[in-house]
Amino acid sequence: MNAQAATMPSPIPRLDDPGLMRSFSYIGGRWVAAGDAGTVAVYNPADNSWLGEVARLNADESAGAVDAAQVAFVKWSALLPQERAAILHRWFELMIENKQDLARIMTLEQGKPFSESLGEIDYAASFVEFYSEEAKRPNIESVTSHLPDAEVEVWREPLGVAALITPWNFPSAMITRKAAAAMAAGCTVVVHPSAETPFSALALAELGERAGVPAGVFNVVTGDAATIVDPWLEDKRVRALSFTGSTEVGKLLYRRSADTVKRLVLELGGHAPFIMFADADFDQAVDEAIKAKFATSGQDCLGANRFFVERSVYDDFCAAFAKRTKALTVGDGMDDPDIGPLMNEKAIAKQKQHVADALAKGARLLAGGKVHKKGPLFFEPTVLVDVPSDALIMQEETFGPVAAIAAFDTEEEALRRANETEYGLVAYLHTQNPRRIYRASRALQFGMVAINRTKVTGAPIPFGGMKQSGIEREGSRLGLEAFTEVKYVCRDWA
Repeated sequence: MNAQAATMPSPIPRLDDPGLMRSFSYIGGRWVAAGDAGTVAVYNPADNSWLGEVARLNADESAGAVDAAQVAFVKWSALLPQERAAILHRWFELMIENKQDLARIMTLEQGKPFSESLGEIDYAASFVEFYSEEAKRPNIESVTSHLPDAEVEVWREPLGVAALITPWNFPSAMITRKAAAAMAAGCTVVVHPSAETPFSALALAELGERAGVPAGVFNVVTGDAATIVDPWLEDKRVRALSFTGSTEVGKLLYRRSADTVKRLVLELGGHAPFIMFADADFDQAVDEAIKAKFATSGQDCLGANRFFVERSVYDDFCAAFAKRTKALTVGDGMDDPDIGPLMNEKAIAKQKQHVADALAKGARLLAGGKVHKKGPLFFEPTVLVDVPSDALIMQEETFGPVAAIAAFDTEEEALRRANETEYGLVAYLHTQNPRRIYRASRALQFGMVAINRTKVTGAPIPFGGMKQSGIEREGSRLGLEAFTEVKYVCRDWA
């Protein structure tokens, strides 16, 4: 390991603190340089400009991160909860103090509009603050004894080392939502961020070090996913694995974790329906539909993918939604447009495929539909209407700025079509009928239901889905308990 606290020559002159731009991995309190495997280049998706390189570590170095985390676990788990809480709270404060720089790094490596990056830093920091408070409330439950002369207690103890695998679309929040919960519970963590957005993770490691997070408690290992993650899957000391990403990869990790019986927290794909009934507040529904579709340029597992609108207001909704969509601005995230670039060529190819397939099957195009003149990774905000149920976009997540709209005639039809998916993360419902709200909320097979609004997430709520959208919950008290083991103690004082 290279103990040098290395800072790369920053290609981001806008940073107030260039020390947040790190190129080395962070293991056991040391910054680890690239070895024989070389480096991974990172580019700005807006213009393909080079942002820098991070270490591409090998399997032995990845296993070394578990060594460091296992050693650190002994002392970290033994700290008083108040001591862990104080360190986490200082980490939170440093994130807020450095919010502008963290948002700049995020926009330049991920592409999202700058105001959205600022919002994500607030969101990411909120989990650290929330779990700094929850850390002080260890749950020891007294149970009425079923045995004479016996005293019964139920304890929650930290699992051990937790492996966290995070995606590129929320490169800060997906780390803190997992890591803060695990660390508050007394676990230590090894983090593998997406190779496309590693600098946000390494900036968090830098701030964690400044906050006093002990060596080995929070480790960030960069490189190729298979090389880094494989040793963690095989290591019995890694007691928990938390992953946010595609259902396909989640299933692979599920199978690979079976041999070591790891605790799993999986936040997987979404295919969210947006249901609008004729009695909804029309203007509000259009406003919320724009938010639900185009936040993070559509690259959000919570993004509305299928719009179902009651027939009597269908034409008006389609016209209003298309007008609003055409007015959205597209550009470099640092210019703070409505829509930034997509992450890579694969994402662009999927937008093209879904648009072409829907049009071939009878859909009509009201807006967009092609790559934007801004550059090869920009796609026009797109509206497809009269989209049939057998279109690909109605069957799978688009993960981009393409909206598919279809009409429905009855409540039963709308709910049936909304549930016709193996995914069940979030559903959006717009109606003013209180009885329908109750019926639909019960009937929708989704882990989260947003009624007459889009924003519902936050640190205090249990985030997660049903069916193939995942296992367990993140956020809330449940997010902390996912990293704990239940121990039952029965004492006889005789």
